[in-house]
Amino acid sequence: MSYLTLQHYWWAIISLLAALLVFLMFVQGGQTLIYRLGKTSNERTMIVNALGRKWEFTFTTLVTFGGALFASFPLFYSTSFGGAYWAWMALLFAFIIQAVSYEFRSRPSNFLGKRTFDVFLFVNGLLGTVLLGVVVGTFFNGANFSVSNMNLSQWENPAHGLEAVLTFSNVALGLAIFFLARVLSLLYFMNSIDHETIFRNAKKQLLYNTIPFLVFFLYFVVRLLLIKGFAYDPKTFEVSMEPYKYLHNFLQMPVVLIIFLVGVVGVLWGIISSLLKDKTNGIWYAGIGTVLTIFALMLVAGYNNTCCYPSNFDLQSSLTIVNSSSSKYTLTVMSYVSLMLPFVLAYIWYAWKAINREKITESEITGEGEGHVY
Repeated sequence: MSYLTLQHYWWAIISLLAALLVFLMFVQGGQTLIYRLGKTSNERTMIVNALGRKWEFTFTTLVTFGGALFASFPLFYSTSFGGAYWAWMALLFAFIIQAVSYEFRSRPSNFLGKRTFDVFLFVNGLLGTVLLGVVVGTFFNGANFSVSNMNLSQWENPAHGLEAVLTFSNVALGLAIFFLARVLSLLYFMNSIDHETIFRNAKKQLLYNTIPFLVFFLYFVVRLLLIKGFAYDPKTFEVSMEPYKYLHNFLQMPVVLIIFLVGVVGVLWGIISSLLKDKTNGIWYAGIGTVLTIFALMLVAGYNNTCCYPSNFDLQSSLTIVNSSSSKYTLTVMSYVSLMLPFVLAYIWYAWKAINREKITESEITGEGEGHVY
């Protein structure tokens, strides 16, 4: 493969990992609903147990995404993680207290009490989703950094990434992901927990969370289609602002547009069928739809001569998949390794099905079953 093809191939891999990560954020969304859905201690523990079966999938995907980004686009990684470190540190801190909570929440020697760890899980669910959306929002709206001719990047704002929360479009994407994570978690609970009260509460909350999700998602997408985007000339690599750049990207890449539309329809069908027909398989439609939608948005951010990490401080310092990638040799070697990806995905699918073979029941929580209690 040519160098340019390899760069596009690895941006597609990064986009797929980002899409899977957003889908698996349903764990974080569910953690913010523990006290909304569970009115008794047993009900709350059933909810935590349902999430506890899956939280490691999210954590592993986050680490894999970071590792793949580091290896394939090291200048992108070093600029963002090295410069906007307060935003990334806050995000990582939220994930650390999540791991601690699942480990110690139900330990007999837990002197802090379950409620303390439930608060930790709520903080992780709120910060994890919103901050991830804010950081991804900078892929479209830009960040404050510069890059020298020696490829040395420097952050040009003393807030080191926290200033991104002052851009409403970034926050809108963060809130869209937050409410999407809650919607996905409610569909997941309806599918995996065998309890009439939790099912009834989840269905009621599904409508309440769908409305703000649609408001913030539509705001972000409509604005994205109308704003100027960061484009670069493929011959001179000069960066300029192009009106309707992301709309042009969708129109000039019809396959990506179809993927995006199919994804949006999948999410909506998963929600509507669960609301109107008491179906329990909405998580599969909405989950696959989420992966397709985010995958398409990430491709639009990096393909078609678009700056995948624009600079608001110095337009010409903006990063693209061409000027921020690893060498051809590195990408080639990693591409051979990536051929294992379908097997890894198949294993994850098998493990997911095996874990979800039996629904969570109250007897599992009260000790009558043989399952692990978080």
